[in-house]
Amino acid sequence: MQPTTTPSLAIIGGTGKEGNALAARFARAGVRVLIGSRDAAKAQTAAQELNQRVGGSNVEGFSNRDAAQRADIVLLSIPYAGMTPILEDIRDAAQNKIVINIASSLDPERKSRAKLPPAGSVTAEVQQFFGDAVKVIAAFQNISPEKLEAVDEKIETDVLVVGGDKDARAIVIELIRKIGIDAFDAGMLANAPAVEAMTAALIAINIRYKVKGAGIRVVGVPR
Repeated sequence: MQPTTTPSLAIIGGTGKEGNALAARFARAGVRVLIGSRDAAKAQTAAQELNQRVGGSNVEGFSNRDAAQRADIVLLSIPYAGMTPILEDIRDAAQNKIVINIASSLDPERKSRAKLPPAGSVTAEVQQFFGDAVKVIAAFQNISPEKLEAVDEKIETDVLVVGGDKDARAIVIELIRKIGIDAFDAGMLANAPAVEAMTAALIAINIRYKVKGAGIRVVGVPR
């Protein structure tokens, strides 16, 4: 399952702040990025602006469904609360692909508190929705949006990558490392609740210590 070339990446919700920041980072690293939006024209405008910003031509804009259809890997940069209709729209287009979920299990009324959905994690719910032909991976949960959006700054936080397929985890880790962020295989899908709940703990730290960029570092392993 290891790719011989860098896979293309569809960012669903790529016109939002977090998705756009990820698109900029991947585009700068030479990855072909397909920005997805419910409004294809809005995605095309965002792609043009990003190409000008990073001095390249490897960003394109499409509807969410077309972006998912054309890309090798699909990244969901969409909030959990509004996820279902978007997943329904791209269900067929995502089959037999890797899908990266970056959303976390948070209490919508108090985001510094974890609230696990019935499946145990957002990532597990996405996996159940798409079925076994799709390899759903959790990543980026523990990096603050503010850090991602500061696209000219190096991110010192590590990324924990979990999911049910070992080869898919390896591909996602390799892709993340292209943007200068260390990523580590944190195991199977059953570990997603811990990774997603950590987001709430980091938000609580941000609030308590009046900062915006609390993150995690993995120690004791080779880099």
